Amino acid sequence: MSIDNLRSGLPEYAKDQKLNLGSLTRSTELSEQQLWGTLLASAAATRNDTVFSEISEEAKEHLSDEAFEAALGAATVMAMNNVAYRAKGWLGDDYAQVKFGLRMNIISKPGVEKADFELWSLAVSTINGCEHCAVAHDKTVREEGLTKEQVWEAVKIAAVIQAIAQTVQVEGAR
Repeated sequence: MSIDNLRSGLPEYAKDQKLNLGSLTRSTELSEQQLWGTLLASAAATRNDTVFSEISEEAKEHLSDEAFEAALGAATVMAMNNVAYRAKGWLGDDYAQVKFGLRMNIISKPGVEKADFELWSLAVSTINGCEHCAVAHDKTVREEGLTKEQVWEAVKIAAVIQAIAQTVQVEGAR
């Protein structure tokens, strides 16, 4: 199993991440689609080939083709939106009313339940460090009926996947 490959490849100093990944992949807070979509979107957001390859291989066993593509779509559209929304915030009030002007149709037609897509977008936004997007997606998923515990589970997944990606990168450079 690919998650097992990631866990077994982590060095001793990353033992906490081995344990965290093991417990998060057994999450009961999220549905199977929410869990694996969050893992996949987070892996894509890390930009780490090894992490993405290992997680995507296993995610195919747990996600429909539509959900797999939607999770990748969440990572892609958030890669764009997180940069643009952070920049609007940095540039100040003068840019508050500037038309966004970029296509993001996947948000309105992701091919999966809105709550799941928004949850994946939130996880990616946390990795990418976009407060505006994370807050907006939290509001949406909460309106769609997800609990703060489910949101926090997605944030924890994003955090651990990012930590694992960093560890894999460091170990590759040693």
